[in-house]
Amino acid sequence: MSSRQGPAWAIHGTGAYLPERCVSSEELSRTLGLEPSWIEDRTGIRRRHLAAPGQAASDLAAAAAARALDAAGLDAADIGLIVLGTSTPDLIAPSTACRVQALLGARRAAAFDVAAACTGYVFGLQAALGWLAAQSGPARYALVVGVEVYSRFLDPADRGTVAVFGDGAAATVIGPAAAPYGFGPVTLGSDGSGADDVLIPAGGSRTPASADTLASLGHTIRMDGRAVRGFITRIFPRLVAEATEAAGIKPADLALVVPHQPNPRLVAALAAEAGLDAAQLAIVGQDVGNIGAASIPYALDQAVRAGRLAPGDQVLLAGFGAGVTWGHTLVTWPPA
Repeated sequence: MSSRQGPAWAIHGTGAYLPERCVSSEELSRTLGLEPSWIEDRTGIRRRHLAAPGQAASDLAAAAAARALDAAGLDAADIGLIVLGTSTPDLIAPSTACRVQALLGARRAAAFDVAAACTGYVFGLQAALGWLAAQSGPARYALVVGVEVYSRFLDPADRGTVAVFGDGAAATVIGPAAAPYGFGPVTLGSDGSGADDVLIPAGGSRTPASADTLASLGHTIRMDGRAVRGFITRIFPRLVAEATEAAGIKPADLALVVPHQPNPRLVAALAAEAGLDAAQLAIVGQDVGNIGAASIPYALDQAVRAGRLAPGDQVLLAGFGAGVTWGHTLVTWPPA
């Protein structure tokens, strides 16, 4: 489905936060009884960051959001909405976004989570843009945050998940912009028939926590690697084609493509099939692994800080993840 916004809205600031502890793929491979290069050879991931004991999703998210606010030159009091995408919330309820609101002191902000797995940031953008378009009066701003603390939900013996997932958070401040800068339509999609491809099977209302679910590691991530790889291979080139055709441009016209990157080597290998040059991709997963809903805003923040974007650049944000879900939007990058 697609949704069009009337007023122009753009990204005013980006920020990211990674936990201090960093584990190399070589170290992790040895821990799993594998050759030192096993993980990097298959995924391109060299390292990932892991949250400290007692450090929850809201802590990472608040740190990233504070940096985004600083980059935008705004205070927490300027924020009217916080939308947070995550698969690893502090608690089942209330929302992690409410915890972030309290940590930031954003007392004027409504706050809620979106549960769209690794596409959570793009789904969150749609929610924020819709909210902004409905407001009246003085200029309003929204925070869209992606955060994951996957390390709390991993089976340490499952090399298929331990090898790729990491912890991290990233955020963007969205606010008014002058045309022609800002967001184009946000296109979202889901296919629930693939819901079992990646999941945490226990802990919800279908399979509540019990001694049996704990003993069987039912609260850890289960992933069908072959199904996930097939989905990525199909969906990424499709998203690029859909977005560029709808905008009446060619993939080569894109200044930057910021994809979700659960396996950075695989995503980079799909560039040619998508009509892209590898240099057009913002690939940073080699340094953080799969950080889920934080993946796209983290890669975007790194691109901004590296000076890769100029006013007027066409930037494609392309997400896909468990559910299965997907989404994309084309951004005309604003002046600083």
